[in-house]
Amino acid sequence: MNPTTAPDMQVPEKNKILPRTLYLVATPIGNLADLSERAIKVLSEVDFIAAEDTRNTAKLLSILGFSKPLISYFEHNKKERGEQILARIESGESCALVTDAGTPAISDPGEDLVRLCAERKITVTSIPGCCAAITALTLSGLASGKFVFEGFLGTNNSERKKRLDLLAREERTTILYEAPHRLCTTLEELLKALGNRRITLCRELTKLNEEVMRTDLEGAVAYYKEHAPRGEYVLVLDGTKDADSGTYWDQLSVMEHIEHHMEAGLERMDAIKATAKERGVSKSVIYAEFVKNSKKDE
Repeated sequence: MNPTTAPDMQVPEKNKILPRTLYLVATPIGNLADLSERAIKVLSEVDFIAAEDTRNTAKLLSILGFSKPLISYFEHNKKERGEQILARIESGESCALVTDAGTPAISDPGEDLVRLCAERKITVTSIPGCCAAITALTLSGLASGKFVFEGFLGTNNSERKKRLDLLAREERTTILYEAPHRLCTTLEELLKALGNRRITLCRELTKLNEEVMRTDLEGAVAYYKEHAPRGEYVLVLDGTKDADSGTYWDQLSVMEHIEHHMEAGLERMDAIKATAKERGVSKSVIYAEFVKNSKKDE
């Protein structure tokens, strides 16, 4: 008799849902057929589901033909709800974490929940699936061997300026997310800070009206002056081909270079360190230049 089928032996259930476990479940970004069988099994068998928007998740579960207890978990309630979710998991329940679309914890408050689980030694496992950033990268036609994911640049002006300065020197392909109402501004800022790079803009990914535009920043700026952006966008940017040239600061004096970093939000000594690193000289050299010019202004 085959020992694996002996009546006194129990074969472990494949993909069994375990207590005291957080499951990160990727959901479709457009096409419902992309939801995996394993994801459906997890969603149907966990004790409860933490969702970015419980209304959207309830609709998804209804389409799948079942319901589950839902708890909202999003950016503005993550501290309070995170503790509630962890308390339930620690008591023995299993939980699935989902976002409205895509993979939780990617540009998403789910990263905080995973960190808390790690700190408390709670088991976390991922049910892989759709991710808009990776989907766009594969469609972009740009180098995919090395890339960096920046998510949203943010709305704070000094923080955006600092991120754009760093992206100007980034050699790897860069992936960004952007909302339609900010797309035109972001494209113009990218063109100004980075120069005319190749870019692929993706929207409505996996949906009937999927759109992939491969162009350059100048072309993108011109296009969206004539066509109103619609839907959420994934931007895939070509890396710089002259990262070592320091093109964004090579016309600046040392003091202008330091002031540039301070305007971007760095403290004085951090700005001096950053300037020294970019110019390839010691911090003491830049500091001495700073002191000398400061005395001139007195």
